[in-house]
Amino acid sequence: MTLGRASQSSDPGDPVSRFCGDVLAPNSIFVFLRQHRDRLFPDSLFADLFALVGRRSVPPSVVATVMVLQRLEGLSDREAVDRFAFDVRWRFAAGVGGWDGAGRTGFVHTVLVDMRERLRRSDRPDRIFEVALTAARQAGLLGRRRVLDSTPLYDAVATMDTVTLIRSAVRGLLTAAGVDQASALRMVLTSGDDYTSTAKPVLDWDDKTAREALIDSRARDGYALLAALDGGEDLPERVTQAMTLLATVLGQDLETGDDAVLRIARKVATDRVISTVDPQARHGHKTSHRGFDGYKGHLAVDPDSEIITDTQVTPGNTGDAEPAPNLISDLTDPPAHSPGTTPAGDPAVYGDSAYGAGEVLEMLHDAGIDIKTKVQAPVAPGGRFTKEKFTVDLTAATVTCPNRVTITIRPITGHARHAGQADFGASCTDCPLRAQCTTSKTGRHITISRWETHLVTARTRQTDPGWKSDYRATRPKVERKIAHLMRRRHGGRRARMRGLQRVAADFKLLAAATNLARLATLDVTHQPQGWALT
Repeated sequence: MTLGRASQSSDPGDPVSRFCGDVLAPNSIFVFLRQHRDRLFPDSLFADLFALVGRRSVPPSVVATVMVLQRLEGLSDREAVDRFAFDVRWRFAAGVGGWDGAGRTGFVHTVLVDMRERLRRSDRPDRIFEVALTAARQAGLLGRRRVLDSTPLYDAVATMDTVTLIRSAVRGLLTAAGVDQASALRMVLTSGDDYTSTAKPVLDWDDKTAREALIDSRARDGYALLAALDGGEDLPERVTQAMTLLATVLGQDLETGDDAVLRIARKVATDRVISTVDPQARHGHKTSHRGFDGYKGHLAVDPDSEIITDTQVTPGNTGDAEPAPNLISDLTDPPAHSPGTTPAGDPAVYGDSAYGAGEVLEMLHDAGIDIKTKVQAPVAPGGRFTKEKFTVDLTAATVTCPNRVTITIRPITGHARHAGQADFGASCTDCPLRAQCTTSKTGRHITISRWETHLVTARTRQTDPGWKSDYRATRPKVERKIAHLMRRRHGGRRARMRGLQRVAADFKLLAAATNLARLATLDVTHQPQGWALT
């Protein structure tokens, strides 16, 4: 398929153009796209996605406009093409005019699917987000402050229990093996299950013995298949992937009892696969009391213009601090700016206590970025003495307790987060403050973090009234931006895609659409020297 090009001429007498031009607000996203569509995403921007010869595609500038409006309104592909066909505002934004002219009247929904796949396989899958961000940067809307936060993205599949996971993984391996190889593999199955149905086996689920027998038999089928394929040469990649998934499913939930029966383990694996349909989705926790299944969407926002500067998507069990360096890469490794557009002010990063991890504080300090992330205060059970009641002298490598007993810090090697520990041990035996300090038989232990200096400095800094005032005025702005992104359940809070890469691309497209709507609200326009505020 070769590149289709939109018509560059418009009929000023077209009734759709006249009506929308008179009725729509000047800062409407529809007016903004109508005026600047050819500059934001001209057809040539997508030329690398198409062949040099073949049938002409729907003009990519039209498809990109529909994709942006689709993400803003949380529509499915079929709903989006229907809206393009019948909503005059969409036709006005896409520049195709009414239904009786030369403009395109509509296209099938698979065009949107095809465009997303072409973008995903390209060298610049996020080009729509990039052009929106470039326009904001040229208009001087991006300063040097960033606010970070994350939000759950519920997966688009059903979370499976252990029996369903095992049967689905076995069925997937038999399907990937092909008809001939699957026939040979079925000879090693001993449970009597043909694994063709997605329904659970008929069973008295109140009978514990029957449940255990079911789990044991299906698990042994899985291990038998892996043993039959183990050591096989030149296995297709799809078979290898199916084997890996089956092995993961069998290993994460099961344990062998003393009677050699495989049972469900009384634990939850750290990185548990929750669905064979979307193996990258995970159990996640936004708080200790609020769990979800799926992914986490992370974003960085400029608090002054409320433009989203970057997004990341991770499995739901990923901590917020892990993607932080990528979210602020424009501060640590700033892009080249055009003359007169270099942001003023010192860089600063705001975030809640999830971003107050020692490694993040060290990274921000080394990059010369003002640290505006909260750090959790030390806690102790039962209202006992917290770590703050102890005097830690890193220079002398000592810790002094509230009873004025000083202990030398013992270095710890090979630990990812701990650099040392002070063991008070026998000093606690006759201490009059023992009841207020510890209930441990071995006495109180104070652990020293590898980032102890950064943590102490951050805790001291955040007690300053000026720091608190700035934090309270700035950080909540990212919550409002998350509310903008999540206001539609379909494609907002609920992911429309399966797989980490596709969910991340869709989340980035949602951020691009939200940024374009923000540019329209701020009345950004294109002038001969580039993008600028009116």
